[in-house]
Amino acid sequence: MRRRDAVAKAVMWRLAGTSALRHLDRLGWNPVRPPDRASGRMGDMTEIDGMGTERATCVLAPNPSVMTLDGTNTWIIAEPGSDEAVVVDPGPKDGKHLRRVLKTVEAQGRRVGLVLLTHGHPDHSAGAGKFARLAGGSVKVRALDPRHRLGDEGLAEGDVVVTGGLELRIMETPGHSDDSLTFWLPADGAVLTGDTILGYGTTVLEGSLGDYLGSLDRLRAFATEVEAATILPGHGPKLDDPIAVLDHYITHRRERLAQVEAAVAAGARTAREVVERVYADVDKSLWGAAEASVQAQLDYLKGHEGSDGAV
Repeated sequence: MRRRDAVAKAVMWRLAGTSALRHLDRLGWNPVRPPDRASGRMGDMTEIDGMGTERATCVLAPNPSVMTLDGTNTWIIAEPGSDEAVVVDPGPKDGKHLRRVLKTVEAQGRRVGLVLLTHGHPDHSAGAGKFARLAGGSVKVRALDPRHRLGDEGLAEGDVVVTGGLELRIMETPGHSDDSLTFWLPADGAVLTGDTILGYGTTVLEGSLGDYLGSLDRLRAFATEVEAATILPGHGPKLDDPIAVLDHYITHRRERLAQVEAAVAAGARTAREVVERVYADVDKSLWGAAEASVQAQLDYLKGHEGSDGAV
Protein backbone atom coordinates (compact mmCIF):
# COMPACT_ATOMS: atom_id res chain seq x y z
CA MET A 1 0.00 0.00 0.00
CA ARG A 2 1.34 3.44 -0.87
CA ARG A 3 2.30 5.57 2.13
CA ARG A 4 -0.29 8.24 1.36
CA ASP A 5 -3.03 5.59 1.18
CA ALA A 6 -1.89 4.02 4.43
CA VAL A 7 -2.00 7.46 6.05
CA ALA A 8 -5.46 8.14 4.58
CA LYS A 9 -6.73 4.83 5.93
CA ALA A 10 -5.32 5.57 9.38
CA VAL A 11 -7.02 8.98 9.32
CA MET A 12 -10.33 7.32 8.37
CA TRP A 13 -10.22 4.94 11.32
CA ARG A 14 -9.09 7.61 13.77
CA LEU A 15 -11.74 10.13 12.73
CA ALA A 16 -14.40 7.41 12.78
CA GLY A 17 -13.57 6.94 16.44
CA THR A 18 -14.16 10.56 17.46
CA SER A 19 -16.70 13.33 17.06
CA ALA A 20 -14.35 15.08 14.62
CA LEU A 21 -16.37 14.09 11.55
CA ARG A 22 -19.40 15.98 12.81
CA HIS A 23 -17.36 19.08 13.70
CA LEU A 24 -15.55 19.07 10.34
CA ASP A 25 -18.89 18.83 8.56
CA ARG A 26 -19.94 22.08 10.22
CA LEU A 27 -16.91 23.73 8.62
CA GLY A 28 -17.84 22.34 5.23
CA TRP A 29 -14.89 19.94 5.01
CA ASN A 30 -14.80 16.21 5.60
CA PRO A 31 -11.74 14.24 4.44
CA VAL A 32 -13.54 10.90 4.38
CA ARG A 33 -16.71 12.07 2.65
CA PRO A 34 -19.53 10.81 4.86
CA PRO A 35 -22.33 9.13 2.90
CA ASP A 36 -25.76 10.62 2.43
CA ARG A 37 -29.06 9.37 1.07
CA ALA A 38 -28.39 10.83 -2.37
CA SER A 39 -25.26 8.70 -2.71
CA GLY A 40 -27.23 5.55 -1.95
CA ARG A 41 -24.79 4.74 0.87
CA MET A 42 -26.86 5.99 3.78
CA GLY A 43 -30.36 5.15 4.92
CA ASP A 44 -32.82 7.06 7.06
CA MET A 45 -31.45 7.33 10.60
CA THR A 46 -34.87 6.48 12.01
CA GLU A 47 -34.69 3.09 10.30
CA ILE A 48 -31.62 2.18 12.38
CA ASP A 49 -31.79 4.18 15.58
CA GLY A 50 -34.05 2.29 17.98
CA MET A 51 -34.24 -0.91 15.89
CA GLY A 52 -33.59 -4.30 17.44
CA THR A 53 -35.29 -7.28 19.06
CA GLU A 54 -37.15 -7.92 22.29
CA ARG A 55 -33.88 -7.73 24.25
CA ALA A 56 -31.63 -5.59 22.04
CA THR A 57 -31.99 -1.89 21.18
CA CYS A 58 -29.73 0.11 18.86
CA VAL A 59 -28.52 3.62 19.64
CA LEU A 60 -26.92 5.01 16.48
CA ALA A 61 -23.71 7.02 16.91
CA PRO A 62 -23.47 10.31 14.93
CA ASN A 63 -20.29 9.32 13.07
CA PRO A 64 -21.32 8.50 9.47
CA SER A 65 -18.52 8.02 6.93
CA VAL A 66 -17.40 5.79 4.11
CA MET A 67 -15.88 3.57 6.80
CA THR A 68 -18.85 3.53 9.19
CA LEU A 69 -21.87 3.75 6.85
CA ASP A 70 -24.73 5.46 8.74
CA GLY A 71 -22.68 5.42 11.95
CA THR A 72 -21.70 2.90 14.60
CA ASN A 73 -24.48 0.80 16.13
CA THR A 74 -24.29 0.73 19.92
CA TRP A 75 -26.41 -2.11 21.32
CA ILE A 76 -28.20 -2.07 24.68
CA ILE A 77 -29.18 -5.62 25.65
CA ALA A 78 -31.22 -6.69 28.65
CA GLU A 79 -33.51 -9.45 29.80
CA PRO A 80 -37.16 -8.34 30.16
CA GLY A 81 -37.82 -7.40 33.76
CA SER A 82 -34.13 -7.11 34.62
CA ASP A 83 -32.69 -3.94 36.14
CA GLU A 84 -29.30 -4.55 34.54
CA ALA A 85 -28.18 -4.06 30.92
CA VAL A 86 -25.17 -4.98 28.80
CA VAL A 87 -23.88 -2.35 26.38
CA VAL A 88 -22.09 -3.65 23.30
CA ASP A 89 -19.74 -1.27 21.46
CA PRO A 90 -20.30 2.13 23.19
CA GLY A 91 -18.86 3.68 20.05
CA PRO A 92 -16.67 6.73 19.43
CA LYS A 93 -15.37 9.01 22.16
CA ASP A 94 -18.26 11.40 21.64
CA GLY A 95 -19.71 12.65 24.94
CA LYS A 96 -23.09 13.48 23.43
CA HIS A 97 -23.52 9.93 22.10
CA LEU A 98 -22.24 8.27 25.28
CA ARG A 99 -24.60 10.30 27.45
CA ARG A 100 -27.48 9.45 25.14
CA VAL A 101 -26.71 5.73 25.46
CA LEU A 102 -26.65 6.02 29.25
CA LYS A 103 -29.92 7.98 29.30
CA THR A 104 -31.53 5.30 27.11
CA VAL A 105 -30.49 2.63 29.59
CA GLU A 106 -31.81 4.70 32.50
CA ALA A 107 -35.09 5.38 30.67
CA GLN A 108 -35.58 1.62 30.55
CA GLY A 109 -35.34 1.58 34.35
CA ARG A 110 -31.98 -0.13 34.24
CA ARG A 111 -28.32 0.41 35.07
CA VAL A 112 -25.27 -0.65 33.03
CA GLY A 113 -23.86 -3.90 34.39
CA LEU A 114 -21.19 -4.60 31.77
CA VAL A 115 -19.64 -3.28 28.54
CA LEU A 116 -18.57 -5.67 25.77
CA LEU A 117 -16.58 -4.93 22.59
CA THR A 118 -16.91 -6.81 19.31
CA HIS A 119 -13.44 -5.51 18.37
CA GLY A 120 -11.03 -2.69 19.06
CA HIS A 121 -11.49 -0.29 16.14
CA PRO A 122 -11.99 3.19 17.62
CA ASP A 123 -15.44 3.76 16.14
CA HIS A 124 -16.57 0.88 18.38
CA SER A 125 -14.22 1.09 21.34
CA ALA A 126 -12.77 4.61 21.77
CA GLY A 127 -15.61 5.72 24.03
CA ALA A 128 -15.74 2.55 26.14
CA GLY A 129 -13.59 3.75 29.03
CA LYS A 130 -15.36 7.10 29.28
CA PHE A 131 -18.74 5.40 29.05
CA ALA A 132 -17.86 2.98 31.87
CA ARG A 133 -16.90 5.93 34.07
CA LEU A 134 -20.15 7.74 33.21
CA ALA A 135 -22.10 4.61 34.12
CA GLY A 136 -20.37 4.62 37.50
CA GLY A 137 -19.90 1.85 40.02
CA SER A 138 -17.59 -0.96 39.02
CA VAL A 139 -18.59 -1.27 35.34
CA LYS A 140 -15.98 -3.25 33.42
CA VAL A 141 -15.13 -3.39 29.73
CA ARG A 142 -14.48 -6.86 28.35
CA ALA A 143 -12.80 -7.50 24.98
CA LEU A 144 -10.59 -10.09 23.31
CA ASP A 145 -7.64 -7.69 23.03
CA PRO A 146 -6.28 -6.77 26.50
CA ARG A 147 -5.51 -3.24 25.28
CA HIS A 148 -9.21 -2.45 25.14
CA ARG A 149 -10.28 -3.90 28.50
CA LEU A 150 -11.16 -2.08 31.68
CA GLY A 151 -10.60 -4.69 34.37
CA ASP A 152 -8.83 -8.04 34.31
CA GLU A 153 -11.47 -10.17 32.63
CA GLY A 154 -11.41 -10.59 28.85
CA LEU A 155 -13.50 -12.44 26.28
CA ALA A 156 -12.62 -15.57 24.33
CA GLU A 157 -14.10 -18.37 22.28
CA GLY A 158 -16.68 -20.37 24.21
CA ASP A 159 -17.24 -17.83 26.98
CA VAL A 160 -20.80 -17.38 28.20
CA VAL A 161 -21.60 -13.94 29.63
CA VAL A 162 -24.52 -13.84 32.06
CA THR A 163 -25.62 -10.44 33.38
CA GLY A 164 -29.01 -9.69 34.89
CA GLY A 165 -30.28 -13.07 33.69
CA LEU A 166 -29.19 -12.28 30.11
CA GLU A 167 -27.08 -14.88 28.30
CA LEU A 168 -24.61 -14.07 25.52
CA ARG A 169 -22.32 -16.68 23.96
CA ILE A 170 -18.96 -15.63 22.52
CA MET A 171 -17.42 -16.73 19.21
CA GLU A 172 -14.06 -15.64 17.81
CA THR A 173 -14.55 -14.59 14.17
CA PRO A 174 -11.30 -13.02 12.91
CA GLY A 175 -10.89 -11.48 9.49
CA HIS A 176 -12.18 -7.92 9.61
CA SER A 177 -9.68 -7.62 12.45
CA ASP A 178 -7.69 -10.19 14.37
CA ASP A 179 -9.70 -9.49 17.53
CA SER A 180 -13.19 -9.63 16.01
CA LEU A 181 -15.87 -11.37 18.08
CA THR A 182 -19.46 -12.39 17.39
CA PHE A 183 -22.08 -12.59 20.16
CA TRP A 184 -24.98 -15.05 20.08
CA LEU A 185 -28.15 -13.97 21.89
CA PRO A 186 -30.10 -17.25 21.96
CA ALA A 187 -33.24 -15.87 23.62
CA ASP A 188 -33.85 -13.66 20.56
CA GLY A 189 -32.21 -15.86 17.94
CA ALA A 190 -29.92 -12.90 17.22
CA VAL A 191 -26.28 -12.79 16.12
CA LEU A 192 -24.34 -9.59 16.92
CA THR A 193 -21.64 -9.54 14.27
CA GLY A 194 -19.75 -6.27 14.82
CA ASP A 195 -18.06 -5.52 11.49
CA THR A 196 -17.77 -9.14 10.36
CA ILE A 197 -21.18 -8.72 8.68
CA LEU A 198 -22.59 -5.25 7.91
CA GLY A 199 -26.17 -4.17 7.38
CA TYR A 200 -25.34 -3.46 3.74
CA GLY A 201 -22.21 -3.54 1.61
CA THR A 202 -19.20 -5.65 2.57
CA THR A 203 -16.55 -5.19 5.19
CA VAL A 204 -12.91 -4.13 4.89
CA LEU A 205 -10.32 -6.74 5.87
CA GLU A 206 -7.39 -5.94 8.11
CA GLY A 207 -6.82 -9.55 9.09
CA SER A 208 -6.23 -12.69 7.06
CA LEU A 209 -8.60 -13.54 4.21
CA GLY A 210 -8.23 -17.20 5.13
CA ASP A 211 -9.40 -16.39 8.64
CA TYR A 212 -12.29 -14.34 7.31
CA LEU A 213 -13.47 -17.04 4.91
CA GLY A 214 -13.29 -19.51 7.78
CA SER A 215 -15.33 -17.17 9.97
CA LEU A 216 -18.01 -16.77 7.28
CA ASP A 217 -18.26 -20.52 6.73
CA ARG A 218 -18.47 -21.10 10.46
CA LEU A 219 -21.16 -18.44 10.92
CA ARG A 220 -23.12 -19.93 8.02
CA ALA A 221 -23.05 -23.39 9.59
CA PHE A 222 -23.85 -22.00 13.03
CA ALA A 223 -26.77 -19.88 11.82
CA THR A 224 -28.22 -22.96 10.10
CA GLU A 225 -27.76 -25.16 13.16
CA VAL A 226 -29.40 -22.75 15.63
CA GLU A 227 -31.93 -21.36 13.13
CA ALA A 228 -30.78 -17.79 13.73
CA ALA A 229 -33.56 -15.27 13.16
CA THR A 230 -31.66 -12.02 12.71
CA ILE A 231 -28.23 -10.40 12.41
CA LEU A 232 -27.58 -7.29 14.49
CA PRO A 233 -24.57 -5.68 12.76
CA GLY A 234 -22.07 -3.05 13.87
CA HIS A 235 -23.21 -0.72 11.07
CA GLY A 236 -26.39 -0.47 9.02
CA PRO A 237 -29.85 -2.01 9.50
CA LYS A 238 -30.56 -5.39 11.06
CA LEU A 239 -30.86 -8.34 8.71
CA ASP A 240 -33.73 -10.80 9.12
CA ASP A 241 -32.51 -13.53 6.73
CA PRO A 242 -29.10 -14.56 8.14
CA ILE A 243 -28.58 -17.54 5.82
CA ALA A 244 -29.20 -15.50 2.65
CA VAL A 245 -26.90 -12.73 3.92
CA LEU A 246 -24.09 -15.15 4.74
CA ASP A 247 -24.49 -16.90 1.38
CA HIS A 248 -24.17 -13.49 -0.30
CA TYR A 249 -21.03 -12.64 1.68
CA ILE A 250 -19.39 -15.97 0.89
CA THR A 251 -20.28 -15.74 -2.81
CA HIS A 252 -19.07 -12.13 -3.00
CA ARG A 253 -15.70 -12.97 -1.45
CA ARG A 254 -15.17 -15.87 -3.81
CA GLU A 255 -16.09 -13.73 -6.81
CA ARG A 256 -13.74 -10.95 -5.69
CA LEU A 257 -10.95 -13.46 -5.15
CA ALA A 258 -11.45 -14.76 -8.70
CA GLN A 259 -11.36 -11.19 -10.03
CA VAL A 260 -8.13 -10.45 -8.16
CA GLU A 261 -6.58 -13.66 -9.46
CA ALA A 262 -7.58 -12.70 -13.02
CA ALA A 263 -6.10 -9.21 -12.57
CA VAL A 264 -2.80 -10.71 -11.43
CA ALA A 265 -2.83 -13.08 -14.41
CA ALA A 266 -3.36 -10.03 -16.64
CA GLY A 267 -0.28 -8.32 -15.26
CA ALA A 268 -1.31 -6.45 -12.09
CA ARG A 269 1.47 -6.71 -9.51
CA THR A 270 0.48 -4.44 -6.61
CA ALA A 271 -2.70 -4.01 -4.59
CA ARG A 272 -3.17 -0.58 -6.18
CA GLU A 273 -2.90 -1.99 -9.69
CA VAL A 274 -5.45 -4.67 -8.83
CA VAL A 275 -7.83 -2.07 -7.36
CA GLU A 276 -7.57 0.03 -10.53
CA ARG A 277 -8.74 -2.99 -12.53
CA VAL A 278 -11.23 -4.70 -10.22
CA TYR A 279 -12.72 -1.59 -8.58
CA ALA A 280 -12.75 0.62 -11.67
CA ASP A 281 -16.51 1.21 -11.27
CA VAL A 282 -16.27 1.99 -7.54
CA ASP A 283 -16.04 5.52 -6.11
CA LYS A 284 -12.33 6.35 -5.87
CA SER A 285 -12.82 7.64 -2.32
CA LEU A 286 -13.15 3.95 -1.39
CA TRP A 287 -10.02 2.77 -3.17
CA GLY A 288 -7.73 3.30 -0.19
CA ALA A 289 -9.88 1.05 1.95
CA ALA A 290 -10.26 -1.45 -0.91
CA GLU A 291 -6.47 -1.82 -1.10
CA ALA A 292 -6.41 -3.37 2.37
CA SER A 293 -8.89 -6.04 1.29
CA VAL A 294 -7.07 -6.61 -1.99
CA GLN A 295 -3.75 -6.98 -0.17
CA ALA A 296 -5.36 -9.63 2.05
CA GLN A 297 -6.51 -11.44 -1.09
CA LEU A 298 -3.06 -11.21 -2.68
CA ASP A 299 -1.51 -12.64 0.50
CA TYR A 300 -4.09 -15.43 0.45
CA LEU A 301 -3.37 -16.28 -3.20
CA LYS A 302 0.37 -16.24 -2.59
CA GLY A 303 -0.11 -18.70 0.22
CA HIS A 304 -2.14 -20.96 -2.08
CA GLU A 305 0.20 -20.95 -5.07
CA GLY A 306 0.21 -24.29 -6.76
CA SER A 307 -3.33 -25.15 -5.67
CA ASP A 308 -6.35 -25.07 -7.95
CA GLY A 309 -7.37 -21.69 -6.55
CA ALA A 310 -10.46 -23.05 -4.86
CA VAL A 311 -11.55 -21.18 -1.78
